Amino acid sequence: MNISTRFGAKLPLLSNLVPIREVPKLGFLPFSHRKRGFRSGFSKKMALNVEKYDVGVENKLELIRSATESNADEAIEALKAGEVIAVPTDTLYGFACDACSSEAVNRIYDIKGRKHTSPLAICVGDVSDIEHFAVTDHLPHGLLDSLLPGPVTIVLGRGESSILEKSLNPGLDSIGVRVPDSDFIRIIARGSGSALALTSANLSGQPSSVSIKDFENLWEHCAYVYEGGVLPAGRAGSTVVDLTKPGKYQILRPGSAKEETVAILENYSLLEEVLSG
Repeated sequence: MNISTRFGAKLPLLSNLVPIREVPKLGFLPFSHRKRGFRSGFSKKMALNVEKYDVGVENKLELIRSATESNADEAIEALKAGEVIAVPTDTLYGFACDACSSEAVNRIYDIKGRKHTSPLAICVGDVSDIEHFAVTDHLPHGLLDSLLPGPVTIVLGRGESSILEKSLNPGLDSIGVRVPDSDFIRIIARGSGSALALTSANLSGQPSSVSIKDFENLWEHCAYVYEGGVLPAGRAGSTVVDLTKPGKYQILRPGSAKEETVAILENYSLLEEVLSG
């Protein structure tokens, strides 16, 4: 049993939610909204201001798509064009782009107001893809399949054989890798033909986002915002574990699945290396 099965058992199923318009193919809820109007009796000047506000809202709403398989091709084309999109994962909403596009990666840093010295993780569609981007030879057979897909970020060495662009997290010889237990982002990661740079959809230092409304002020910086309902995992994000050293692990961030992660790691006889400082 991998961590996504164990962790998922604790969460309410999205498929049990009442659909707003239709039942999407991947179990996500589509976005709904009501236009804001204004009462008669407002001054002409006030009415014009409200009209301008409504136009702005409508323009932003044009960016919203449901996180369903039918919209995957559009998302993939945006990624290949070097655009940034917002997507749901199994933990939080995130900004994603082609990890091999330095222009797109820089755009994510600009959107978040994040220092370029803070590294970005990557997301791939399948566990078997990880070996193309990071060193996995030292890991016990079956470990990654037990941890992933799931709410875990695995930190591994990049190695000389990694096909990642050197411009991503320059100067670092390790990379955080995610395979979320979320169909939509995995589909687009596979279709992109690359790894996706992935980070939480929020301003740097601000609370993480579990709904698209949480980062509404940043929608305009995305090519598309993919709606997947309110995510049930809370705001803790993924559990981050360093597996760069053979036979050892180090929890860098407890996240939302620490207990399940540690249990799996110790089942594979890995020893904890306590985070110093």
